[in-house]
Amino acid sequence: MVSRRARPDCRGQRPRIATVPRFVRLVPTLSLTLPLTLTLTLTLTLSLALALGACGGGVRGTPGAAGVRDPLFPAMGNGGYDVLHYDLTLAYDPGPGRLTGTAMITARATRDLSAFDLDLTGLEVEGVTVAGRAAPWSRGGQELTVRPQGGLGEGERFRTTVRYSGTPETITDPDGAREGWLRTADGALALGEPNGSMAWFPGNHHPCDKAAYDIRVTVPEGLQVVSNGELTGRTTGAGRTTFVWHSAEPMASYLATVAIGRYGITRSTLGDGLPVYLAVDPDQAGAGRELAARIPQVMEWAERTFGPYPFSSVGAIVARPGAAGYALETQTRPVFPGAPDTRMLVHELAHQWYGDSVTPKSWRDIWLNEGFATYAEWLWQEDHGGRTAQQVFDALYRGDRGSVPAGGEKIWAFPPARQPGAAHVSDSPVYVRGAMVLHKIRQSVGDPAFREILRGWAAAHRHGNADTADFTAYVEKKAPGKDLREIWRDWLHGKGKPGHE
Repeated sequence: MVSRRARPDCRGQRPRIATVPRFVRLVPTLSLTLPLTLTLTLTLTLSLALALGACGGGVRGTPGAAGVRDPLFPAMGNGGYDVLHYDLTLAYDPGPGRLTGTAMITARATRDLSAFDLDLTGLEVEGVTVAGRAAPWSRGGQELTVRPQGGLGEGERFRTTVRYSGTPETITDPDGAREGWLRTADGALALGEPNGSMAWFPGNHHPCDKAAYDIRVTVPEGLQVVSNGELTGRTTGAGRTTFVWHSAEPMASYLATVAIGRYGITRSTLGDGLPVYLAVDPDQAGAGRELAARIPQVMEWAERTFGPYPFSSVGAIVARPGAAGYALETQTRPVFPGAPDTRMLVHELAHQWYGDSVTPKSWRDIWLNEGFATYAEWLWQEDHGGRTAQQVFDALYRGDRGSVPAGGEKIWAFPPARQPGAAHVSDSPVYVRGAMVLHKIRQSVGDPAFREILRGWAAAHRHGNADTADFTAYVEKKAPGKDLREIWRDWLHGKGKPGHE
């Protein structure tokens, strides 16, 4: 079994050193019509009272943690509360690239709180309320610290409203990928893995805190807005159009997306009635028609292989190739840099089960996303007249020229569940060696049991979070009598190239 000591805890706390915030907004403000000396006196009195309150005088609890101790991204997420629902109202003007937003965040306190943090970078905060009452707040790096009047009690459900605006940032990850708010020729594309979502809305931006979403976006008439879930409303007036998207199933914030542009929209349904919503950039229109024809075939195979589809709609966003430069499994509506081939489509749709529905508890567990999605590619080939998964595995192990994917020669650089740092979160061991772990399990337990593990793992943690220890425990439970210790020791956690018979 793997030690859980490094596992992040969305409710976890860590000591915080009392510091003077970079700046604090205090409300209500005092009228400037008062005499100057009286105004200064009242302002000082109010400031002292609020400061004392935040330190515990008459306020319940202590501050929530500014981070959930993720082993790769320790500053991400926040402690002390659990988000239940995000209601985002946005307006975007592509000309100057200005975003105006109001985020209403419904959450439940998991402990007594005198203050709590939200992750937000770059944008200017104009006001914050908690339970309808104005709340003091401060900024420091990516942290927006909120001090609700009177504090919050453990178990209390509360709503925080944040008004903000500005030019959203494009973030460069430690691995060099670009995310956040990406401006395009005719709009924008918001992508969030691992921490880009904090560039366009405040929240608890760690995958261990999933929530439902309602996203309203107003743009100049003629543009489309595509997001996760179902389109539940569209209205046009005064040269502006507002799109309303609803996601009822829990979603990690890194999987939320907004695509703004002159997309061509295709709506259809699968044989079981599942809605399909496909948005394609005009430059990719021809390839988009081919994609629309392939999605039903891939989805039928995926449901046979992985179990019932976990969401209420499916589809894709096909952007221009230069918009992001990579594909991402944004929930219900994966984003592709140009029309994908079948392999890429299989990979991102498999993520709807492994990654989107069953989401990792920490970024160290990301191999559970990428290993499963990569192995899905191997299974698709095997089931459709291509190389078997065993042949792919053997070629990778031998390092056959032409059989090893980009970066694949480095698959032995580190174990899939032990990335050396954030810059390696997307390296080939996470994908390829992660898939090889699954194949070793298949070799050990046999095909019937392995197929049951594929479906059962997705069902057991549907719409939840899981880590590596949860997975190894699940496999051992489903394969009694099988000794899997060597797989865990050598293939999942071991350094270097394991021995192979």
